[in-house]
This record gives sequence, structure tokens and C-alpha cells, in this order.
Amino acid sequence: MVNLMHGNLNAQSSQPDKVDIYLHPLFKHCDDNFIKTLGTISRKITCEKGQTLLFRGDKAVFFYLIRSGCVKLYRETIDGTLAVVDILTAGQVFCEISIFEKCHHPYNAEVVEAGEVIMIPVELLQEEIKNNHQFALDVLRLVANHCRQQERELEHRSLQNAAQRIGCFFLRLLNRREGEGGTFHLPYDKMLVASRLGMQPETFSRALAKLKKETGIHIKGSKIKVDNISNIAKYTCSACSSEFPCKDLDFSKGR
Repeated sequence: MVNLMHGNLNAQSSQPDKVDIYLHPLFKHCDDNFIKTLGTISRKITCEKGQTLLFRGDKAVFFYLIRSGCVKLYRETIDGTLAVVDILTAGQVFCEISIFEKCHHPYNAEVVEAGEVIMIPVELLQEEIKNNHQFALDVLRLVANHCRQQERELEHRSLQNAAQRIGCFFLRLLNRREGEGGTFHLPYDKMLVASRLGMQPETFSRALAKLKKETGIHIKGSKIKVDNISNIAKYTCSACSSEFPCKDLDFSKGR
């Protein structure tokens, strides 16, 4: 049995509910026996804000599924500067590459909003890949979607201005392809949003003000109200080679 409490991890641990795993789209082609095994061997941990889940250089032995809360993946430069790789919320996963190869984590993972994370031993998933070709394809699709997202973000940094990148981020949060608009809350504080988009806080503030002026959105603290989603789409997507509605707006397939 793999040691589930390793490194700097110090959290309450319990077995995940079967539904926690079964409802995630990655496991939609796995049978009940495998899901039951996952529920027995995996662990659901309760995490506090500021808690470190893993360190860069740690041996990758787990696949992580975020049940609730928010996790920041980041690297730290020699001079102490933080480079935010990603910020993940409920339903998203990380450390998927470790399913295919023995490796060490290329980043640190820190909880930025308290919640629960399910830790699944990688060796169990590797065994399922050997026996379930459809599951193997689903994992490859997960990795491919992640790579596509990274490629799109690189393109956005080249083609879009700061305000348009924020608009694209808001479109993802709205998670809608059409309609008049909607209201949502930022999933984490504005400083983290700025880091996630590769901006300094002062740049983010100026760009947010510009986006508000160009699209007519309403901002009150972490609450964002969009009267007409087409206004953001028109302003944002004009500097993107992707089509609209953007396929990346659909998170039904996980990360």
C-alpha cells in the first residue's frame, strides 16, 4: 500500500464517497469494481488555506482530483519570484502526466481556498490503463485538452491585450455559449487572477477598468455582472484565432 500521508501533507483523511469518483467524466468508462477499488484505496483529504500538498521535486505517486476549494500550482525562481502555472478549482485534476511515466513534480501545489482533494494512487490508474483501453483514451484526451489550453494561452499572450485576456477568463467562468449574460463571483482573489493571467497587479487593475469601459460589465468586489455576453465575446474573441462559441468554454469533460 502506498503511504498516503507524505511530504508536508498534514490533513484529515477519509475514504471518498463512490459518487465523488464515479461522477467525474474521466472515469465514465470504468466499471463498478474498479470504482469500488478506487473508493477503498484512495483518500479524501480536508485541506486548509495555505497548506502545501506537494513540493517541486517530490516523487509523483498520486493523481489529484479537486472535490472542492482551490489549488495553486506554481514554481519559484532563484530570486524568490513566484511563477503561477495554474489555479484549479472543483472538478479539475492535476499530476495526470505521472500516470504515463515515473517522474517528479515540476511544481509546488498549495491550497488557496480550503476544501477537499481526493488522492488516487497512480499505480492503480496505470493498471486500469492496461486493462481498459477506453479509459486510456480518456486519460489521453484529458492530457490533450490540457496541452490545447496551454497552447491557446500562449497564443492569447501574443495576440490579445491585457483587457482581452481578462475577458476570455470571464467567458470561461460564465461557461455559457450564448445568452443575454449572467452574474458570477471570481473563484479566487484578484491578485491570484492577475498571477494566473501573467500580469502584475497594477496591470490587471488598469486592464479590468478598460474591459469594464469597453464591454459595460459591472464589478463589485469579487462579483461580476455581465448584461450581454456578446459584448465580451466580440471584444475578446476578435483577437483570437479560435472560433466562437469557443470549445474551451465547455468544461463538461473535466480539465
